[in-house]
Amino acid sequence: MPIITSVKPQKSGKRLNVYLDNKFAFGIDLENFVKNGLKVKLQLSEDKVKEIVKKAEFQKTLDKVLRFVTLRPRSEKEINDWLKRKKIHESLYKELFDRLKRLELVDDEKFARWWVNQRSSFRPKPKRILNNELRIKGIEKEIIEEVLKEENVDEEKIARELLEKKKYKWKKLDRKIARQKMSGYLARKGFEWDAITRAVDVFIKK
Repeated sequence: MPIITSVKPQKSGKRLNVYLDNKFAFGIDLENFVKNGLKVKLQLSEDKVKEIVKKAEFQKTLDKVLRFVTLRPRSEKEINDWLKRKKIHESLYKELFDRLKRLELVDDEKFARWWVNQRSSFRPKPKRILNNELRIKGIEKEIIEEVLKEENVDEEKIARELLEKKKYKWKKLDRKIARQKMSGYLARKGFEWDAITRAVDVFIKK
């Protein structure tokens, strides 16, 4: 059976990291560390580790996760990454996710819709950029495609608004050069060529 080879205090000083066979195994508060009689050289079976972690850590971890997910909607990947960063024992993952799903606090499709709506309202982005952002958040390709199709992102309108904000850059340029500059600017922002062409045409005709 694995043996506790070392115990190290966390930065907060209120919790400890327990290492089994020189590898990090789980974090635990001081009270439960003492209550479970843990110490260096103590042997722990995998079942015993799971039991200790589940009893001592589940509710405390759930409270922390709830604070994390209620600040703003989160994708499953964001939550999973948070659990890893906080060194939460993997034996708790399934029950934590099950609880969050019952509370309707994790749903990748809802998250994707929220993300697109937030972008549309405060920081408009073309579909290509939204797609990349959602992929980074761990959203599946099928969900992204469905959401972007239904949310009706108006790329031409977004492109025109960006050109309007930057019009001082090209208002004194020759029309041909201005068109090239504007097209290049929008291309670097991730817009599709059709949206670029329509937006620039409208802007040039003003």
